[in-house]
Amino acid sequence: MTPEELLAARDRLVPDVVAGGLRVLFCGINPGLMSAATGHHFARPGNRFWPVLHLSGFTPRQLKPAEQDELLSYGLGITNVVARASARADEISDEEFREGGRVLTEKVGLLRPRWLAVVGITAYRTAFGERKATVGPQERTIGATRIWVLPNPSGLNAHWTAQTMAEEFARLRAASQGEDPPAGG
Repeated sequence: MTPEELLAARDRLVPDVVAGGLRVLFCGINPGLMSAATGHHFARPGNRFWPVLHLSGFTPRQLKPAEQDELLSYGLGITNVVARASARADEISDEEFREGGRVLTEKVGLLRPRWLAVVGITAYRTAFGERKATVGPQERTIGATRIWVLPNPSGLNAHWTAQTMAEEFARLRAASQGEDPPAGG
């Protein structure tokens, strides 16, 4: 993909991968330019979402971004807090995050997943006004939908390794299946 093709993807939307009654609806911050250019969530090389999803036991094999629709067969889906694509998350204003939180709340109310998993603590804090939120299950719910905040799988997030991310994702997986979550996090 050329730099020009990536830049042309700025502000594009990436369609959600959703259905009613999902076990977990994963929610990214906003699509990056590679995702917008390809139409696939978490498409940038180096993003650890797909490997971590597999390592945590959500999928029986590591899916490629182009296989994102297969998530629905596992009761999983993907959306974003902010729909428009940007090169970096810091290009999104706090007001856009708050508006994204309002739109996401409506979407969750309609789709009624068991869990909403927001991948990115800062995005969650800003979108929902929860300044002291930490990674893990939240007290806030949207109707009957529980919320879990996960670490951002971007390769730029050096605070979390793929293994420690997979452990946190596995805690959510266990909770979403009605199991006791593994210790950690």
